[in-house]
Amino acid sequence: MMATKKTAAKKKPAKSPAKKSAKGRAGLTKTTPANSLPPPRAVAAAPSGHGVAKLEIKPERVHEILSVLQQTYPNVECALVHASPWQLLVATILSAQCTDARVNMVTPKLFATYPTPRDMASAPIEAIEELIRTTGFYHNKAKSIQGAGRVITEQFHGHVPETMAELLTVPGAARKTASVVLGVAYGKSEGIVVDTHVFRLARRLGLSRSETPQKVEEDLMKIIPRDRWIQLSHELIHHGRLICEARKPKCAACPLEILCHAPDKTWQS
Repeated sequence: MMATKKTAAKKKPAKSPAKKSAKGRAGLTKTTPANSLPPPRAVAAAPSGHGVAKLEIKPERVHEILSVLQQTYPNVECALVHASPWQLLVATILSAQCTDARVNMVTPKLFATYPTPRDMASAPIEAIEELIRTTGFYHNKAKSIQGAGRVITEQFHGHVPETMAELLTVPGAARKTASVVLGVAYGKSEGIVVDTHVFRLARRLGLSRSETPQKVEEDLMKIIPRDRWIQLSHELIHHGRLICEARKPKCAACPLEILCHAPDKTWQS
């Protein structure tokens, strides 16, 4: 019998691991967005509402902050357009939860229709509401300015009071509103106006860590010279609108950046 020659079985080449699809790789590979890395000297901002810096109220630092603001915003004025203390009072009441720009769009027709406190006091409430509707909360605001007209007419002979105590008896005139009227209309420093911008900037700059406008005002009044109370409010409000915005402050363009150690800074020198 003839022996048969065995042929060696060919080994199949080992299967290489299947390549994952691009889609599969994308699901397993951690990718870094192109814009996730900050540019040189930029810093990631903290979540909104976390911009409270540590307290830094040394007189030298406070003086430097005041000097920079004064040089940056010389002669800045109240943004509410008015021609009298009465108009300023009404405009300030309307500015609650509303922009000054919107108030300035509403007041010309309002004052043309009801120019004096007596006129406002005797106006139909529905007519006032219609004129101020776009400022928001117009039911309450209409009651306030009508009530203010009545009190000023009956108790102050048509003249807007010139003291804090008297102004606080006028409907719609809480402390902030009274401080605006006294400071802007009469040049009297009875307090520091703490609106949303002043509140935010005072805490970012480490001038206060208090959690209410009233307490922030008290803190500022202790460290700011009285002759700067009125103008400082205007400067901080203007700076807050232009540079130190609530959600994304423009720190790279801020003249106070080197003095600011807020945790939500977006740029660090």
